[in-house]
Amino acid sequence: MKVELNVNGQAVSADVPENTLLVQLLREHLQLTGTHVGCDTAQCGACTVIANGRSIKACNVLAAQMQGAQVTTIEGVAAADGELHPMQAAFKECHGLQCGFCTPGMVMSSIDLLGRHPNASEAEIRELLEGNICRCTGYQNIVKAVQQAQKSLNA
Repeated sequence: MKVELNVNGQAVSADVPENTLLVQLLREHLQLTGTHVGCDTAQCGACTVIANGRSIKACNVLAAQMQGAQVTTIEGVAAADGELHPMQAAFKECHGLQCGFCTPGMVMSSIDLLGRHPNASEAEIRELLEGNICRCTGYQNIVKAVQQAQKSLNA
């Protein structure tokens, strides 16, 4: 089947089997490998992208369901000139990563989190990031990064 959507500001079209997951479309057909596959069961959040303004787990959505959607992956977050998004910069500055495997999903979830809850408390940030797992236990620095980005985005 033919799937047409907008990914990172670019119109894309792909012929894929009907059972193709969004994460497969992104990684295998569009070569956007920043969206990671961690668990294949929508538990870890490594595959999180933003679709039509909301974070979703791309391993749990068929590509066909995204027909006409606006999808942003980690590759589409930085500015065209390479300047990091404030969330990416905060993750870098606060060392909100260790092995880096969960980082793309954490960044995408955090961008959505602050978009919907710009004044989230530390407890709310922790609660709202529950759908993302960091196996290195980097949560303290991840929360610090989200709080730093929050200050930057709310300035």
